[in-house]
Formats: sequence, structure tokens, C-alpha cells
Amino acid sequence: MKSTLAQRIVAEGLGTAFLLAAVVGSGIMAAKLAGGNGALALLCNTLPTGAILTVLILMLGPISGAHFNPAVSIAFALRGELPARPLLFYLAAQIAGGIAGVWAAHLMFELPVWQISVTVRSGPGQWFAEAVATFGLVMTIFGCVARTPAAVPYAVGLYITSAYWFTASTSFANPAVTIARSLSDTFAGIAPGSVVAFIGAQIIGMLIAVVLSRWLWRG
Repeated sequence: MKSTLAQRIVAEGLGTAFLLAAVVGSGIMAAKLAGGNGALALLCNTLPTGAILTVLILMLGPISGAHFNPAVSIAFALRGELPARPLLFYLAAQIAGGIAGVWAAHLMFELPVWQISVTVRSGPGQWFAEAVATFGLVMTIFGCVARTPAAVPYAVGLYITSAYWFTASTSFANPAVTIARSLSDTFAGIAPGSVVAFIGAQIIGMLIAVVLSRWLWRG
């Protein structure tokens, strides 16, 4: 049975909320337990993120496609696979869900709900990293959709797990994630002043992936 638009919107909001709760919550826990070891803290932040992405895509993919990412939704819209009206609802649900997930993480760890990050993430290397990270994510999705659709949940989870480590920005690759993380002054935070450049780089990476994937996997 085809999902209703309301079901799809709720799935996108819920999935993005759980994704951000995992990203921010695991970052808080990692910072508490790693004893100042940055590499260990990043590893402890990485593994739950990749794992929850796999679970969420398996769980909610049949309902909404499990985008949880405005860049991914826009990419599908550019391919003619997501009409304009659902796209707008998807984007709103993803951003609202991401913020709700951050607030849930704060509540679970008894931190102030309302926070603004002071962690500056800026510079050409980080911007290029975000373009690369988003390009790779979108290519992973479209490549798997074209040839092995059942592999999408595992491929996306593994890609994000690895991209945390091979990109200078730790692979946000998601405008909703970027916005939501600016509202958390914790391990996973990003200062609001760094958000616009990150999102711009993500959109550029997505656009390149849309063009290249259409050529690589024609038909």
C-alpha cells in the first residue's frame, strides 16, 4: 500500500530526529568517556551514526524513501522523482525533526535545551570536504538505487561511517544536520557563522552528483 503524504512527512521528521539524537547524544557520551582523547571520541561518535542510519533507512525507507536530508530530497526532485509540494514538506520535516532530535539529546543528558554552538568549522579545506562528502553520499544512493536497491541502507551507513574519517569536516553532508548541530554547544556542534558555507558546499556536491549519476547509470 502506498504511503500517504502525511505518513511520509512524519517518517522524514521522525527519522531525522533520531539521526540527530544519535549524532549529538553519542557525541556528548563520547566526550564524557574519552578522557580528552579526540580520536577515541570521534570513533565513538562515528559508529552510532552509521549504525542508526542503517536502522532508520531499513525501518522508514518503505514509507518515505528515508531521505532525512534536504540535499538528498532536492536531488530526487531534480531527477523528477519527488514533486515540488512533497519536497517542501520533506524539507520542513527534516529541519524540524533535526532540531527536535538535538533538543531530545540535550534533555537525555540533562543539559540546557537551548544552546548555540561556538565551534567554528571554516576554511577552504572544510568547505571542499563538505562538497566531497555530499557528492559521495548522493552517488552512493543513486548508484545503489540503479543496480542494487536492497543495499542502500547498508551502503549509506557504511559511507557515512567512513566519511567521518576521510573528510576534514567529519562529513555533515546534510543541510538539516548542519542547521540542527548549530543549536548544540557540544562535541558535534558547529557555530552558526559556519553554517551557510557548509550548506553551500553541500548543495554544490549534490548538484555535481546528480549530473554525473545520470550519465553513469543511464537507463
